[in-house]
Amino acid sequence: MTELSDLCTNLQTIWHEQIPLSKAMDMHIVSFANDTLTCRASLAPNVNVHGTAFAGSLYAIQALTGWGMMYLQLQLHELDASIVIANGNIDYTKPVAEHIVVRCQFGQHAKTMQQLEVIGKARFQLSCEVLVGDGSCAGRFTGDYAVRLNR
Repeated sequence: MTELSDLCTNLQTIWHEQIPLSKAMDMHIVSFANDTLTCRASLAPNVNVHGTAFAGSLYAIQALTGWGMMYLQLQLHELDASIVIANGNIDYTKPVAEHIVVRCQFGQHAKTMQQLEVIGKARFQLSCEVLVGDGSCAGRFTGDYAVRLNR
């Protein structure tokens, strides 16, 4: 089994080499443990005309964090699969005027993972939230990630 730090390094490399927007947004993994992935992006390359985080960047960072969580879970289950975001919704609750921190928890997806292993495809609904300095939530993203085993 690959070490968690190696999995995160691989994910970071995939993001920066295959999804150039993630590198331009200065997106990095902060931590991955206990089914929780936390990522961070600098405010400067993601700022809007108001000096706060650009809504499109907030959407992209959360969508990529969810995609990254799905990638890591597949790696932990030793499954080779393709992941696409099939649907995504976001709720912006307040402006973000600091570095962007996003948290995604994998949650209770054991049955869906079993479905993926048996049928070869499944949809996982993952939620991400933007956290600000006081620990409150500045926005929430919910995405449906369609996963198909590469057979």
